[in-house]
Amino acid sequence: MTEERVTADERRRAEGEARDLVIITGMSGAGRSEAMHTFEDLGYFCIDNLPPALIQQLVELTALPGSRVQRVAVVCDARGREFFSELAAALDALESSGHPYRLVYLTADDRTLVRRFKETRRRHPLSDECSLADGIRAERELLAPFASRADVTIDTSDMRPSELKSLIRERFAPIDEESALTVAVSSFGFKYGLPVDADIVMDVRFLPNPYYVPRLRSRTGLERPVRAYVLDQPETEEFLGRWYALLDHLLPGYVREGKAHLHVALGCTGGQHRSVVLAEQTADHLRKAGYPVNVSHRDIAKDRSRE
Repeated sequence: MTEERVTADERRRAEGEARDLVIITGMSGAGRSEAMHTFEDLGYFCIDNLPPALIQQLVELTALPGSRVQRVAVVCDARGREFFSELAAALDALESSGHPYRLVYLTADDRTLVRRFKETRRRHPLSDECSLADGIRAERELLAPFASRADVTIDTSDMRPSELKSLIRERFAPIDEESALTVAVSSFGFKYGLPVDADIVMDVRFLPNPYYVPRLRSRTGLERPVRAYVLDQPETEEFLGRWYALLDHLLPGYVREGKAHLHVALGCTGGQHRSVVLAEQTADHLRKAGYPVNVSHRDIAKDRSRE
């Protein structure tokens, strides 16, 4: 990064007007798509395969009064064909205007790139009239000026996708978000079907059911009598101890793998009593552990008068 860009960046941050711009380029097959998904998870406004000539317009658009877009990541690469030749001029224009940016260059060795293209059976953007190896060679020559100009170079030859995600999070996540994993905790009723987007599903139908206590049947797990009934059961106390220990073991692993969102769903028969109480308890435990948590109860308001 040039001295002018550092100075401009510091000035904008001091004025509270900094807008983080990340430009991603590099070899096809080196992980650009994975990188883009990671930036999306970090809250960046992302555009894939953007013609470089439009970068300045994007900067101006996000700088308009009232814009809430503070972080932008764009991918410019050889897929843009003749448009890609404008990238150098676009970077020069950003530097001349004093707008800070970071250029991320993703690469991998030729053998790895050939293997990845053969595994995915994708067409290399520069191999229409030549072999895959020749297309890779031509792309490397095309990108050489940007490889030397990059602020961050990442060689993904020996990286798993999760390792690339972790590295990007480490380098680009705001300090207070570096290890953030947003957790959605929900309750549901098995009789209404499983939540399709759940990552972890826990069946709590083995616990005593308040439904069979007449004074509790019409109440929900958000009400004190139902909560007391469920939590006072010896089976519940033992379950929560084991359940919390499992979550405490699993969630740091998801963080290390670069997962940004996790949905934990607890289900009982109707989604009105046991699962509601235990979803609330689970959410409280995870908040105390430092995770941002949202809690919801999918089936708590179902009209059971027709059942």
